[in-house]
Amino acid sequence: MANRAVLYFLFVVEVFPKGQTVLIETQQTVMAAVGEDVHLSCQLMQSRDVLQVTWQKLSPEGKKKNLVTYNEHFGQTVNPGFQGKVEFKDAGLQNCSIVIREAMDQDECCYLCLFNTFPDGSLTGRTCLQLYELHEPILQITESNSTEETVVSCLATGRPAPTVTLNVPQQDLYFSHNSTVSVTNTNGTVTVTTTAVLSGFHGNGAQVGCAARLLSVPEIQVFKTIPAVKQSSADGFDDESGSDENFTLIVASFATVAVVCVAVVITVVTVLLRHKHKNSLSHRDAEEMKTPQKSTQDPDECKTPLMEKENEQIRKRSPEKKDPKEEKPEPSSSTVRRLFSDK
Repeated sequence: MANRAVLYFLFVVEVFPKGQTVLIETQQTVMAAVGEDVHLSCQLMQSRDVLQVTWQKLSPEGKKKNLVTYNEHFGQTVNPGFQGKVEFKDAGLQNCSIVIREAMDQDECCYLCLFNTFPDGSLTGRTCLQLYELHEPILQITESNSTEETVVSCLATGRPAPTVTLNVPQQDLYFSHNSTVSVTNTNGTVTVTTTAVLSGFHGNGAQVGCAARLLSVPEIQVFKTIPAVKQSSADGFDDESGSDENFTLIVASFATVAVVCVAVVITVVTVLLRHKHKNSLSHRDAEEMKTPQKSTQDPDECKTPLMEKENEQIRKRSPEKKDPKEEKPEPSSSTVRRLFSDK
């Protein structure tokens, strides 16, 4: 963001009643970026008997505050309230310089360096600190309603107001419209926006640049390439290559969706079949547990020896049944002869 301070030297001439002149070399104006360390110096150009050197801060109301002092007896002294903020860089009775750490808005004022001499009294030099603030510019490129026009905007923020310039190296591009707007921010900085409409653009990836300047501070530049814009046909569709790419993309998308759907269906069917098979096995196992198994052995084989013995005793006790024909007694031979004799 910041660049080193630019120094302006001025010879300050002090005129005394006796006509003697003393030259003090100091910096009339010191420019520094906000937050930067600032170096202030004073040098006595003629030899004098200097007892002490003092640096003072001069407020806009004209009030003076002692910052630091130096003499050979007490050495370097930083007054309370400025310790850690102001330091000696070179401490001497002929050449004395200080450093202000991280200069902020409250440090932007004038400073006095006093050479207390004997017998001439105090010789004073004056230098003023001016802070600046310059941020890197922002370059924006947007498409216009026309395919051969491009809107380029560059904005930069600084204090005081920076100068913003758009640069187009290509010869086939030109500015058809250019405008600049400045807006003051609450913190005292100013935002400057420069907008231009570039004509003659044919999608060749031209490069544009933006430069921000502030007083004598070196400018900050940024560059950006205008993206190539595809030309559209009269019927509103892109050219043939663009159509082929879109068609290929659509086909690939549908194919991907179809594969995913088939995979989902197969997964669902597999899960259902596994679930149905599992339920069938569970039901069959339950039925087998409820129904006792039938014995395949011969009933006679199931009889024990004790039962066979009891059955045999029962058969012996019970008379066997005879056939009625066999129970009828046959007539004896004497009875037969008797019957025939009677006749």
